[in-house]
Amino acid sequence: MSTINAAITCVGGYLPEYVMTNAELEKIVDTTDEWITTRTGIKERRVLKGEGKATSDMGAEVVKQICEKRGIAPEEIDLVLVATVTPDMPFPSTANIICDKVGATNAWGYDLSAACSGFLYALVTGQRFIESGAYKKVVIVGADKMSSIIDYEDRTTCIIFGDGAGGVLLEPTEEEVGIVDSVLKSDGSGREFLNIKAGGSHKPASLETLKNKEHFVYQEGKSVFRFAVTNMADVSAEILKRNNLTGEDVDWLVPHQANLRIIEATRARVGIPKEKVMINIQKYGNTTAGTLPLCLWDWEKKLKKGDNLILAAFGGGFTWGSIYLKWAYNS
Repeated sequence: MSTINAAITCVGGYLPEYVMTNAELEKIVDTTDEWITTRTGIKERRVLKGEGKATSDMGAEVVKQICEKRGIAPEEIDLVLVATVTPDMPFPSTANIICDKVGATNAWGYDLSAACSGFLYALVTGQRFIESGAYKKVVIVGADKMSSIIDYEDRTTCIIFGDGAGGVLLEPTEEEVGIVDSVLKSDGSGREFLNIKAGGSHKPASLETLKNKEHFVYQEGKSVFRFAVTNMADVSAEILKRNNLTGEDVDWLVPHQANLRIIEATRARVGIPKEKVMINIQKYGNTTAGTLPLCLWDWEKKLKKGDNLILAAFGGGFTWGSIYLKWAYNS
């Protein structure tokens, strides 16, 4: 019996038009372009403007683009998984809203919350649905409107995050391409260092939580940086070892775009040359679940069938992981 593999057959991306530069942030908080660039590598980020505009609007554009590029109708999509920490609303899921906006009337779907590792978690979940043989077309979207949960008077967070969305289409194949292996991890004790304190069942919204700005992202930077540098590099090294690969065997490292120093530490640990690392943090900042698919979108034309890709991410919670996949097509 032939083995069914889950392969990425199309990539889509969406970025809001509005560009927020470091120079603009200099006017809002006590920071400088030099300080931001030196510590993060970020020069600008995108912000979704417009009344009522939400994560689903970005995600819907991604799905429309994928359908157009792949030459399929939205009705052909079986399942939509959306990785996000900024859903349009607590319920219904953003996945359901996206399906409605694009006309994916035969698809079911749900949201998955794993912060910056969300796309990895969703991609592996989609892989299992494809490999089961029950589904033929699964769309994975990573999308976040981080501007909706950022306090632009908090210089520890407002300089880092941006808005954006990316996604991929997973389809079955019997060729030796697609997702080969994955390592996913989590440690809930990390919630102390990176979280949104209020708005959930633990601390429902109140006048007090609003007054105390507890509905915005909180980050204890030093602890998060220390955990991220170690764990993102470790899990990338682990996936290589498990598959008898070295850095020389990797065509592209696709790292989460959180901080240029974290990316460099991961690259150095697995021995991959700088020219084989996808980096667009300078243009988009940290779009959370959107960073990995946006990298694939930016580099799609450079990817060749059979290329070995290592995806790696670290996120709040803590969550982290790595995926080894073989690229399935030539652009």
